[in-house]
Amino acid sequence: MKGEHLRYSATSTGYVGIDPNLGGENYAGEAYGGEGPELVVDRSGVVRRAPTGEKGGRRRPGGAHPAELGEEEEEEEEEEEEDSSEISASDEDGSWIAWFCGLRGNEFFCEVDEDYIQDDFNLTGLSGLVPYYDYALDMVLDVEMPMEDSLTEEQQEIVESAAEMLYGLIHARYIVTNRGMHAMYEKYRSAAFGRCPNVFCQGQPVLPVGLSDLPRNYTVNVFCPRCHGLFFPKSTRQANIDGAYFGTTFPHLYLMTHPEMIPVKPSQQYIPRVFGFKIHQSSVYFRNNNEDEQIQITTYQNDHRSRWGNRSRQGGGRR
Repeated sequence: MKGEHLRYSATSTGYVGIDPNLGGENYAGEAYGGEGPELVVDRSGVVRRAPTGEKGGRRRPGGAHPAELGEEEEEEEEEEEEDSSEISASDEDGSWIAWFCGLRGNEFFCEVDEDYIQDDFNLTGLSGLVPYYDYALDMVLDVEMPMEDSLTEEQQEIVESAAEMLYGLIHARYIVTNRGMHAMYEKYRSAAFGRCPNVFCQGQPVLPVGLSDLPRNYTVNVFCPRCHGLFFPKSTRQANIDGAYFGTTFPHLYLMTHPEMIPVKPSQQYIPRVFGFKIHQSSVYFRNNNEDEQIQITTYQNDHRSRWGNRSRQGGGRR
């Protein structure tokens, strides 16, 4: 019924009409021209279907043209499809270990071989350090948990945290093996651990090291093979990693195993100056440093004398 008038109600921004030929679907419009004419208001104030060639745009309640909304919806759908495809690809193709090492801030970690983790000998003593040990191990190895549904949300979070802790402690043992050192060598060569901030080290790559082999004591640091300095990682995310996940042995054993990787110590040394003149060692500027050195020298001399005194006494008794 092309000539039938449509009921409408006036609004502050336009009008709302009901088209009986389209099953009572609501249309909202404004009095301005646009593409796709549908409804117009004539001079008498009656809403009718616009004839061919007459201007009048059909608008949706949001004020956006259907073509515009279609483009936006298509873009959103494409983004959702890309995100879902990435998530599904990571879930299907990647393992938990690859996912964990690929997280932002975990660039210091290398991927531990599953064969190494499946060997119970390599995990000796870890069951007493990690809560929910069996569940955590199954999560690291991507083993289906038969009792996962019985765990509460709080327990599930503890298991996830325990899995990260367990992998970190396994990682500390793995990187001192030949395969682990080779994996860390690739990262060291590409300076994935960062570079020494010492000016005279000239951008020397550093190695990660912990100050304790027990978890939850110290965060990870980086060790410079050139100046033997210890520094905080450049990234704050990496600076929050537990140092026990790399241990106290790795950088030193790595350099001892590969002596050709040991760089030459810096030939230059910074000398503080005031107006171009060196500061004398007796100045208050060096007072604290000199006191520490003097204490160390005195302690060493006392220990040395006590050892020789004990030896001389033992020798006199034999005679």
